[in-house]
Amino acid sequence: MPVDSLAVVDAFDGGFGWQAAGDEALARTSHALRTDDGLWLLDPLDAPGLDDVLAARSAGADDDPRVAGVAVCAGWHARDAAAVAARHDVPVTVPAGVDRALDHLHPPAGVDVQRVDDQLPGTDVSLRRVSPMGAWTETVCWRERDRTFYVPESLGTASPFVAGDERLGVIFYARLAPPRDALADFEPDRVLVGHGDGVFDDATAALADALAGSRKRFPRAVVENGPRAMRNLVVAALD
Repeated sequence: MPVDSLAVVDAFDGGFGWQAAGDEALARTSHALRTDDGLWLLDPLDAPGLDDVLAARSAGADDDPRVAGVAVCAGWHARDAAAVAARHDVPVTVPAGVDRALDHLHPPAGVDVQRVDDQLPGTDVSLRRVSPMGAWTETVCWRERDRTFYVPESLGTASPFVAGDERLGVIFYARLAPPRDALADFEPDRVLVGHGDGVFDDATAALADALAGSRKRFPRAVVENGPRAMRNLVVAALD
């Protein structure tokens, strides 16, 4: 699926996100977290101008991007990770359980793939495995010092995720069994998501509401999002 431009979103002191034009069907959002060693890129989509954006928002020498790592946090988000990692001479990090990503990375020669369990290497970003349905596994990222929470798939703000006046919603396929046990104990100042813009206002309340009201609002989600969710599932499967 070609993309031809990008827009910066979710900017805050500890990082930023970007969305690629041409990927509107799934409203995919990638993120960069600032660390002492440079930017860690989470589920990166590639697009013309990406390296310029990374360079402008990192502390690299000679206007070069300073990228410390690339992580694939959901099996469906592997598309461009290896190409981006190759350009910046860093490995692709795949958390334990996100095994589908391994079949879709196709890393160029010289790009290593490293597996990790509970933390992004060299950072204070902790990882937690989430399995909302069967073999579907993703990894959420949590940084305690600025209470930043990244959820690649289970939650989103794009229209296929939210129902009614929700600011944050559980993905359609998991609404009847939302991952409360895995997510409810977080109290974030911001929730970054892999689909849509992040939630920066009353983020903890938005998270609690999304998890608590997921099943109750399922009938409305069927009406508003059911057909699109089925189409998006096909798009993702073919990607």
